[in-house]
Amino acid sequence: MSDRLYIFDTTLRDGEQVPGCQLNTIEKIQVARQLEALGVDVIEAGFPISSPGDFNSVIEISKAVTWPTICALTRAVTKDIDVAAEALAYAKHKRIHTGIGTSDSHIRYKFNSNREEIIERAVAAVKYAKRYVEDVEFYAEDAGRTDNEYLARVIDAVVKAGATVCNIPDTTGYCLPEEFGNKIKYLMEHVDGLSAGKAILSTHCHNDLGMATANTMAGIINGARQAEVTINGIGERAGNTSLEEVAMILKCHRGIGIDTNINTQKIYPTSRLVSSLMNMPVQPNKAIVGRNAFAHSSGIHQDGVLKNVQTYEIMDPKDVGIDDNSIVLTARSGRAALKHRLSVLGVELDGEALDKTYEAFLRLADQKKEINDDDILMLAGADRTASHAIKLDYLQVTTGMGVRSVACIGLDITGEKFEASASGNGPVDAAIKALKRIINRQMTLKEFTIQAISKGSDDVGKVHMQVEYDGRVYYGFGANTDIVTASVEAYIDCINKFKK
Repeated sequence: MSDRLYIFDTTLRDGEQVPGCQLNTIEKIQVARQLEALGVDVIEAGFPISSPGDFNSVIEISKAVTWPTICALTRAVTKDIDVAAEALAYAKHKRIHTGIGTSDSHIRYKFNSNREEIIERAVAAVKYAKRYVEDVEFYAEDAGRTDNEYLARVIDAVVKAGATVCNIPDTTGYCLPEEFGNKIKYLMEHVDGLSAGKAILSTHCHNDLGMATANTMAGIINGARQAEVTINGIGERAGNTSLEEVAMILKCHRGIGIDTNINTQKIYPTSRLVSSLMNMPVQPNKAIVGRNAFAHSSGIHQDGVLKNVQTYEIMDPKDVGIDDNSIVLTARSGRAALKHRLSVLGVELDGEALDKTYEAFLRLADQKKEINDDDILMLAGADRTASHAIKLDYLQVTTGMGVRSVACIGLDITGEKFEASASGNGPVDAAIKALKRIINRQMTLKEFTIQAISKGSDDVGKVHMQVEYDGRVYYGFGANTDIVTASVEAYIDCINKFKK
């Protein structure tokens, strides 16, 4: 009989800490419901004390999902724990995730403390959280750089205090796989409460050196029975361990003898939903879910795949939810087909919201021959700009070889119409200069990224921008079959987020 690995998804907490990837509560509920359908065991819904938005999101996610455990993050601070408990009031299965830094670096420079005091604070936090919930997870921040003997003392103390899960994070992504695996093995051998089944160990690995998944697997093989992951590997800095990679490694390597509850056929649509809502592109060569993950360009590879797919593919694309025959819609597709495809992708639309999305779908279908999943998710999220004070009214650009580009732009600013024109070094430059003549502020374009959804000449282009204003950087997003229009929409998206 196989062992069971619990999947702890922190897309909505650690993943959402990526600049420009913040979601509103409605979007977080969409993701949470999709994670539930995927089979995630634990959803870390937020850090309630950090903001009213996070507090409210934990409440609403608790109401929206049924069987996964809802987890709220805290520091080893009583007020944090009080607020987390309040936010979890509606959760059917609730967990408080509390902890403190344990490396000598954290103890000395972050807490100006000593090892014995840190253990006391850790135990106190677990005992306090235990007053509210039975399921308490303790994290030893920077465990990757904590010496094993002291880490074992900390874990032993918190297990005795009532912790049910002990999280061993490689917070800086520093560990080598052998080193991290040995750390988990050492804890399993030196903490009696772990071998007695009073608590399980969890991995939480960052990808700063590209070893997050390797470290996670080393931890699992050596006794960890919970893995903390994110969809598409998103997260602070270089990101976290990818859920899809861990799930498919265990599925492909049956000999490891460890199963998850993940419905792998939901992986691809979940990946696309998160990418669309967070405006976070998936790199084409990303394992499992990248556009090129199942593509073969080498003649030798193509020949082998045509003869027997197993020569170069260790996974069936359908096992992760990729089915090219099921993701193409055209202008002849009706509302029911659109609604069904959105539902498969984790988006439930009815009534007026469905009508608006269908109208936008038909307009796009007139411009493109085929509509794919990313197009559909982009359309479903288009209403996020409906409440913007500044909207693009029209854009006309004249450009060509040997002539200077000229753009004329019209904006609707809270119902009032404004127009301007400008020339520039190319159509995008001209359009943004015209925009700046209306929005007369000191703004600096810091980053400009274009992403094609697929490969057609009629494709929808996504534009991601960073604009600096008044000492702060704002993130914007635009999508359109015309890349100049998408660029202007992304810039306007940034402006609408400026702090007053």
